[in-house]
Amino acid sequence: MKNDFFSKGRSVSDLKAHLVLTTKYRRKVFTGKIIERLHDVFESLLEQQECKLVSFDGEKDHVHLLFQYHPDIHLSKLINSLKSVSSRKIRVEFGEHLAKTYYKKPVLWNSSYFIASCGGVTISTLKKYIDQQNTPGCEEQGVVQN
Repeated sequence: MKNDFFSKGRSVSDLKAHLVLTTKYRRKVFTGKIIERLHDVFESLLEQQECKLVSFDGEKDHVHLLFQYHPDIHLSKLINSLKSVSSRKIRVEFGEHLAKTYYKKPVLWNSSYFIASCGGVTISTLKKYIDQQNTPGCEEQGVVQN
């Protein structure tokens, strides 16, 4: 993924985020078929927003998404869209299965989520690279860099 950059307008970026969504009340409602369907739904929704699903998997009560996005994207709005659309589609397609747990309430996801930015290199590697830059004027004046 070294050259897997987004280019849009006057910017080039490589921003990735790790998102974790949990089911309402952490109920263990996901089956293999639901996880497969969520993969398709999230991939489609991210493509509509000019994002890319890099990796996806889940367990009975939560899912993990690793996706690439452009700086124009408002992550909170994107996550709200991912949760609301996926919830609606899964409840329509797997309503009978979910009704056993949620008693026909229109819920799937917990209201909270976890998101973390991810990079191609570690923070320490990036800091070392930045610290090693040749600041103009520092060498001539004998200034010691970090």
